[in-house]
Amino acid sequence: MDYRNLGRTGIKVTPICLGCMMFGGKSDEAESARIVARTIEAGVNFLDTANVYSRGVSEEFTGKALKLINARDKIILATKAHGAMDDTDMNMRGSSRRHILQQCEASLKRLQTDYIDLYQIHRPTSDVPIDETLRALDDLIRAGKVRYIGTSTFAAWQLVESLWASKELGLNRFVCDQPPYNLFDRRIERELVPMALTHGFGLIPWSPLAGGFLTGKYKRGEVPADGRWKEFSGPGGRKINDQAFAIVDVLRELSSAKGCTISQLAIAWCAQQPGVSSAIIGPNTVAQLDDNLGALKVVVTDEDRKKLDEVALPGRMTVKYYEADFGPHKYRVM
Repeated sequence: MDYRNLGRTGIKVTPICLGCMMFGGKSDEAESARIVARTIEAGVNFLDTANVYSRGVSEEFTGKALKLINARDKIILATKAHGAMDDTDMNMRGSSRRHILQQCEASLKRLQTDYIDLYQIHRPTSDVPIDETLRALDDLIRAGKVRYIGTSTFAAWQLVESLWASKELGLNRFVCDQPPYNLFDRRIERELVPMALTHGFGLIPWSPLAGGFLTGKYKRGEVPADGRWKEFSGPGGRKINDQAFAIVDVLRELSSAKGCTISQLAIAWCAQQPGVSSAIIGPNTVAQLDDNLGALKVVVTDEDRKKLDEVALPGRMTVKYYEADFGPHKYRVM
């Protein structure tokens, strides 16, 4: 197994991280337990979940699965806070001190653990100063409840701002970020990747398969009636175009020559890009997991990258993959 440092920390993680978002949704408790067991059996030591996934159920299933096989001490366990945990209480969401401390305690109980290896802020927010968030996270580290802290989908400037605040106030700093990153959406290569390489942030990309489109299961002229890309329109109004199919065509050609699946090559490409510590996969069955794990054996050559760069332009977006609104400011991953 090719272990890597998580950013500038001394933590060694595998090039693939098991994302547990499907636990409690498409994956029931039994299948979730099988997925976790198979993942650890394969040598993967990095698991990522969040409090908001199925409103705590994902954490519960993850904690039970790890306890069942007595594997907690063998893995790097990551979770997140920020999303709404109640539909009516406005203080049960966001990055305030109150919410972070409250949700960390709740996550510890659901995960059945005394500490969280990596505790992440799930989204940036414009209405809470970063120093309040960092102070709460620093207190959790000093209390021994959290080992390291990170973020998800923060912009490069927001992470640099956090470094300034950490240095100015003597607080523990963020060590990594989880950006959306795949062959459809390479915008993070403009600013986030250079920033991460300069300042020692690890990158843990999510959705390397672009919501399943980069598995090759969608065909030209065959409009899907279900799935994430129903009628070729994904969440948030994402629209598939001819260039997206061109990317899949190249993946199909290259994967055929390598004797691997399209999805394995797409994951391997993401995991082997500069600055990436570990790419997050999100299987909902053991069969999907086994396919994804095959990416660990795929070597992406410079010639492969050159061919993919011709259809998936570096730093550019082929499909409007991710855009979200955080308060009064429209935020785009850059």
